[in-house]
Formats: sequence, structure tokens, C-alpha cells
Amino acid sequence: MPSILGHPVLRREDPRFLTGQGAFVANLVPPDAAHVAYVTSTVPHARLRAVDVTDAVAAPGVLGVFAAADVDPEVLVYPPPFPGMNDQMARTMLAQEVVRYVGEPVVAVVADDPVRAADAADVVVVDYDPLSPLVDLEASLRQDVVLFDGIEEQTVYRCAAGELPEFDDCEVVVRARFHNQRMSAAPIEARTGFSYWECGRLVHHTATQGSHNVKASLMGIYGLDPEQVLVVTPDVGGSFGAKFRCYPEEALLGWLARRLGRPCAWAETRTQSMTGLGSGRGQIQDVVVGGTRDGRIAAYQLDVIQDSGAYPLIAGFLPRMTMAMFTGVYDIGRAGYEAVSVPTSTTPNGAFRGAGRPEASAAIERAVDMFAAEVEMDPAEVRRRNFIGPEAFPHTTVSGVSYDSGDYAKALAVALEAAGYDDLRAEQTARRVDGSASLLGIGLSTYVEVTATTGAGDFASVELGTDGTVKAVTSSTPHGQGHETVWPMIVADALGIDLDRVISVGGDTDCTPRGQVTGGSRSAQIVGSMLFDASQKLVAQVLPVAADLLEASAADVVHDSAGGCFHVAGTPAVSVGWAAVAAALGGPVTVESDFESGGQTFPFGAHVAVVEVDAETGRTELVRLVAVDDAGTVLNPLIFEGQIHGGIAGGVAQALLEELAFDAEANPLTTNFADYPVISAAELPSFELVRSETPTDRNLLGAKGVGESGTVGATAAVQNAVIDALAPFGIRHLDMPLTPERVWKAIQNHG
Repeated sequence: MPSILGHPVLRREDPRFLTGQGAFVANLVPPDAAHVAYVTSTVPHARLRAVDVTDAVAAPGVLGVFAAADVDPEVLVYPPPFPGMNDQMARTMLAQEVVRYVGEPVVAVVADDPVRAADAADVVVVDYDPLSPLVDLEASLRQDVVLFDGIEEQTVYRCAAGELPEFDDCEVVVRARFHNQRMSAAPIEARTGFSYWECGRLVHHTATQGSHNVKASLMGIYGLDPEQVLVVTPDVGGSFGAKFRCYPEEALLGWLARRLGRPCAWAETRTQSMTGLGSGRGQIQDVVVGGTRDGRIAAYQLDVIQDSGAYPLIAGFLPRMTMAMFTGVYDIGRAGYEAVSVPTSTTPNGAFRGAGRPEASAAIERAVDMFAAEVEMDPAEVRRRNFIGPEAFPHTTVSGVSYDSGDYAKALAVALEAAGYDDLRAEQTARRVDGSASLLGIGLSTYVEVTATTGAGDFASVELGTDGTVKAVTSSTPHGQGHETVWPMIVADALGIDLDRVISVGGDTDCTPRGQVTGGSRSAQIVGSMLFDASQKLVAQVLPVAADLLEASAADVVHDSAGGCFHVAGTPAVSVGWAAVAAALGGPVTVESDFESGGQTFPFGAHVAVVEVDAETGRTELVRLVAVDDAGTVLNPLIFEGQIHGGIAGGVAQALLEELAFDAEANPLTTNFADYPVISAAELPSFELVRSETPTDRNLLGAKGVGESGTVGATAAVQNAVIDALAPFGIRHLDMPLTPERVWKAIQNHG
């Protein structure tokens, strides 16, 4: 039979999701569970004077009320997320002495019912002594306000690459400051979990993108051995980077369950999610780009100040991801990068789809467009003159990363042709001559991103049962990627068996001895290659059994993956299938993969965005988006395109709509979906996707990651398109999000 890989296969997961049959954490809470509600800070920065829990303790159904002083000291401290970050900024599960952001947990209220727990939490009285808030990143860098007393360094993390370039010999130098705003991941399913103890073992159910990461955190917090912790992850209603690890509100459930002697569950509201869930992005970017008037870029400098929020979370480390990609797809002779992550009295900042790479792309792609405007050259032509050539791969950048493969000029050419670029420019010129109030903007973005940044630590095996069915066992923790479909496809194709004979197994840490987080667009190329490897090893292991059935020497027997059978080389007419081999084995056979990735991979592509801007109202409509996203070998086009669609939507959302905002006093202004406009299908056109495949040699499948490519390409393309539409007004730059108000004000100020 022909290979199933590369062909569209409907997702196995979808029927249960579409019919309400998904098994989410909140559906699985034990009937005898107690429910936790947290009293959270209502001020961004303050000393805790007193906490009065008298009325809460006496409230109906309340089983316990706990502040930081009530929690065992060895459990109270929340471990830092990454080595190398400032561990002197460690936080506690419940605030001690000082609160540093609105939404920080102060008191845990436990009741026999979630409504009663919430009601009791409402009557806890917290007396705050307000301190100066800190929301401005440069003020944090200057230490105008100190969030952490008595520590040596008030920054979270620093990194740098290259050397500060000279611009004196450049004919053209452009300088600009960009604000890459914070965004909420806003998953459909907010944070939730429940814990209980069973025979001295902590069992924790959670909606996460890394079961083993959560297990490691809980082991550290509670001082437990691996066999003393089980983490179960059922269906997950989205994450986009935000559920990377176990948050304090979840980690404390084990202590509460042990203290009360019964399961303890917690599920946050949407407002609690908007003020407590790790957000993404959040950079001030200072760029300098210089070159010649014939369009060659000679030097580029990017300086970044990263908003880490009140405590170090993933965002503090993200400037390193930005650093890896800061020169993008361009061959720039002199380039330098410096970044610092600083604390603010806002929600701890985390990761959102792309995690550092969309920020890098937004900076370099805006810089290239501004340079093109300064030298009065078409932005497509400037890009063509500065691309890294296809002959240069593998290419090592000034950041020290090694791009595996790519053809950036080809990707742009394909995208421009598909979009009808010359015709679009002609239409734009005609509208400008006519003085039309409907402004046409065309934006380009050519990008590269890094995927599979962590290449070790996963687990995958295949198990052949005596009935001929195969289990694909992995440590992956899917939250929308379609693993239940793709993993069986890989195994079925390698073995030559029907897809319905393969089932995907995972979901808890007892299934697998180890595992990495499902993030960073790494799963298909790492876990997928491991399953392919394990399948190949299974074939080799059962070959002698097939040979016995054929009454032949094992050296003469071959596996026919197309036919799904074994036969003597050269005589395919006589064969045995997997069912016969499985029956002859005498028991299940399990083979584990020891595959290790050959290194990071670098998807690339080109996006063309077309917008119409109403000059009278500032309203922007994205009318077209043409995308060439090259992520190597495509395993399932249906899922591949779905991932691109989701990524593009996230990029368009940042460009036009979404911003997690705080006022000058660090109070959150976007605390629900009434004031945080999550993008929907109503704001999006049908995307025009153009297939391109440039395989990598760094894994067994030739695949690269695709889950985040859309955000890396689309964000800058749409931003560039809007600013291109506004060029007749002399507008060279506007920060995202390009809301109608922001665009209208710019037109009024420049008109």
C-alpha cells in the first residue's frame, strides 16, 4: 500500500472534542474532593500588614483557611524555572510580607463546594501598606523602584551576542524603538488541577504541556522520589506556552490535600487567568540598521529590555531565544545584540506561541522595511539583496546557531507570485492617485525560526501485542497538536499495517520513565523520529520469527513496508503478515528508541499581508494573507495546515488587536474577554497557503517544527502592511497593536 505519510488524515481526537466527550481535568475531579479558592492581591505592590480570616473560617462548608505562615516552610518556596536566572527573586506559594502584582495568591480557602470556597474567600480581609508600583521597563532598569530588598542584582537575566557594530561608514542609518506588547495566551481551558495522596504517593491531575516537568517540580517541592509522584494529564484545552510548568496555585494542592486528608481541586476563573496565567512577549526593542543606498545592509544592532513581571518565569529567559534569531534570514556583516530582563510589579510573564522568535522577526522585519523606505527601494528588493544564499547552508550566525537548510529567496519569490505582488502595487498606486479613503497596504515578512531547542529527554516505544495491534507509547503531552493521529501514522507507515491497528498511549508519568515538555515545535521531529526508530528496531527484532515461519534464514528475509509483510528476498509471492508474526511471538514485544536529534532545526518562510485601512476611522481589515511556511517534510498536510492557521491567527491578533495592558500604577486593564479582544474567525480571511518542503538532515523524518511558524511570519507582515498603507501620511512606524484608535490618531497627527 502507498505511504500514508504526506497525505491528509482526519484527526482521531476531533470526534470526542466536537461531541463534548473530551476528558478534561475538571470532568475528573473526585466526588469527595474539597475545592480551593485563592484570595489574591488587589494591589500591585504592598506590604502585608495583616490578614483577617475570622469570617472565612466561620463560613458555611469551609474546611480550612491558610496563609503563608500556616504552610510548612520546606514546601512554601516555589522553585525558579531555569538555571542562570536570578534565584534571589524566588517567590513563595502564598505571599509573605510583600505582594508584587495584582493576582498574587495570599490566602488559600478550602471548602466542600467551589461556590462556598469562593464566597468565603470574599470575606477574607487583607490590610495592605501600598508601595510604589513598577511598570516601566526603563524605570526598572534604573532601579527607580526596588521590588526585592536586600538582593545584589535587580535584573533577572542578561545575554549578548556579536559585537557592537560601527555605523560610521554607512551611507544610511535608521534608528527606531519598537514596543512588542504583552499578550495573553487565553487558552479555552484555564489553569486547573487536583491532588490526592494514595499509599504515601502524591497523585496530581493537571492540564499541562509537560507532565514530566510538573512531576519534577512536585518532587522538588515535596522532597519525594520519582516513584512517589504520579502526574496524570488527560485532554488539555489549549496552552500556547502558558502551561509550561506547575504554577504555585496548583503546586500547593498536594500540601492542602495532605493537611485535610482528602483530594483538593482548583480551577481558576477567566479573570483569575488573565491576572495570574503567564503571558507572553513584552519587549522594548531599540534597533539601529545601516547600509548603502543600493540596498545592502552592512550593520545591525538590537538592544532588548524584557518584561519579566513580578517574579522570574519563562519570559525572563526569552531574550536568549530572540538573540538566536535576531539577524533573521539576512547576511549582515556586522551585528550585535544585548538584552536584559527586568522585574515589574505585574503578572509574571511567560511564553506565548513562538516565545522569543516572533519578537526577533518583528524587530528585524520592521528594521528592513524602515531601511527600504529610507533608501527609497521596494522592500522586496531590499530583502532579495540581503538574503543568506542557499549555498551557504549549514550557516552559522553571529549568535552561534547553525541554520540547517533553507532557500529564503525562493520562499519570497513564491509568496510574491502567489499574491500577485506587482498587481497589488499597481492597485495601491492607483488608489493613492485617486485619493481613496480606503488605503491599501502590502506587508512582507521573510523569517527563520528555531525549533527543537531541547533535543533530549523524551521517551518513545512501540509494543506489538499478540493480536497484531501496536501501541505507540510516548511522553508527549499534546494540547491541540494532533499527536493521537500523527504518532499512529508514523508507526503504521513504518510497519506497513493499517492505521486502525495502532493506538497512541500516554497521558501520565507512569506510562513513561522520562519526558520533555511538549513545546517549542519539537514533537514531530523528536518524538516522531523516535517512534520511527523504534518501529525499525521492532522490525529487526521480529525478523527471526518471521524467518522461522517462512522456513528461511533470517539473513534472506526482508520486511516489505508497502505490503505490510515479510518474505524471502526476491520471492514476494510467499509471505507472512504481522498478525502471524505477533501470534508466534508468545507474548507482547516492546522496543524503546534511543534516537537522539542531530540538532536544532530552522523552519523558514515568507508571508504577504494585504490590508485595507479606512482613513476616516482608522479601522483595518486584513483582506489577504499569503503564506509560504517551509517546515521540512510534511507528515499530515491537514494537521500541518491547521497549525499554520492557528499560528497566523496569533500573529494577526498581536498586530491588530490584542494587548495585555496595565495602567501607570501597574493595575491590570484587561481582565476578561470584554476588554481583551481575543481574535476570532470574524477578523480573519481565508489564508492562502503555498506548500514548500526543504527537508532537514537532523532527524529521521526530515521534519521541522511548524506549530509557531505562523506567528513568526504573520506578525511583522501585517504590521508592515498597515504602516505601508499609511506611508502617504509620512508615517514610518506605529507600535502594535494597530487598533483603529491608534491608527486614526496617527493619521490625524500626520495628516
